[in-house]
Amino acid sequence: MHPSNSPNPSMPEQSTDQTRYRSDPMKKLINRPDDLVAEALQGMDAAYDALRIDHENRVVYRAEPARPGKVGIVSGGGSGHEPLHAGFVGTGMLDAACAGEVFTSPVPDQVLAATQTVDTGGGVLHLIKNYTGDVMNFEMAAELAEASDVRVASVVTDDDVAVQDSTHTAGRRGVGVTVLCEKLAGAAAEQGRDLDEVARIAGDVNARGRSMGVALTPCTVPAAGRPGFELGDDEIELGVGIHGEPGRERRPLATAQETAQLLLDPILDDMPVQRGERVIAFVNGLGGTPLIEQYVMFKEVSALLTGRGIEIARSLIGNYITSLEMAGVSLTLLRVDDELLELWDAPVSTAALRWGL
Repeated sequence: MHPSNSPNPSMPEQSTDQTRYRSDPMKKLINRPDDLVAEALQGMDAAYDALRIDHENRVVYRAEPARPGKVGIVSGGGSGHEPLHAGFVGTGMLDAACAGEVFTSPVPDQVLAATQTVDTGGGVLHLIKNYTGDVMNFEMAAELAEASDVRVASVVTDDDVAVQDSTHTAGRRGVGVTVLCEKLAGAAAEQGRDLDEVARIAGDVNARGRSMGVALTPCTVPAAGRPGFELGDDEIELGVGIHGEPGRERRPLATAQETAQLLLDPILDDMPVQRGERVIAFVNGLGGTPLIEQYVMFKEVSALLTGRGIEIARSLIGNYITSLEMAGVSLTLLRVDDELLELWDAPVSTAALRWGL
């Protein structure tokens, strides 16, 4: 037996960096990376009686079918952004959500199955984040659905002001506005509005909203087993995407007050909000930032908006569109009128968002 402080003779000698890498394995509460999405859906199935899950196609549905003629709303995307999208299936939001592999678009067969299943005669709205794979696969599914006499409308969210083109995208990325769009379009559909009206609301929300994010740490995709990018202990990535895509610039670590300004300025430069206008202010955690820090960020955002004479009519704070365990936040502002505020206040009952019922 070797003393505890003696090297193991069966292991080759390694450099300090190699030893550190080998002694710091990926730490995640999973079984096998290949089973992660399937087992997460099994967990949702066990947890929520209000959901029905098609495990073969990896689609999450409301357990109670929609009333005849109601517009169905389908969204989806790569897993790893929970609670988006499956956590927003329910009364007042989505009728179905398609779960792709981690950071990978759902395939057309998934979207087609969801679209055909939720159609009750009123047509179906596809809500799509602007990532190349998502847009392409939803478009293919829409063509197939329309060939089977299902009317489909589509709205693509592209609210990220950080960059015009980035990894996975042609044009701006769809980020925080997606959550708000699912809520507001979902409320319109629940009221019984027709497909054209529900699509109009979704398009209006996308046009009225802008987002900007910042990362403090990278995230680790389970299949890769290591962080997707590197950030120094004293660095932040300003304008990061929800898959860890590069942002505008890498900067020194800043205070919450300074970071709030860095997020707000490009949003208001891109979408000027006039004194006296009303907004929904959405501070979103990217997965690894605790609520106590998110509240500090909201305090700073609120002070900055108040100083400009902009009214925060409603707020949302929490982890709603994440990037696995990435630390950081995104800020979304949505300019609202009476119609959108009424839809925001309408009842909603999902795994991740619930009020008014």
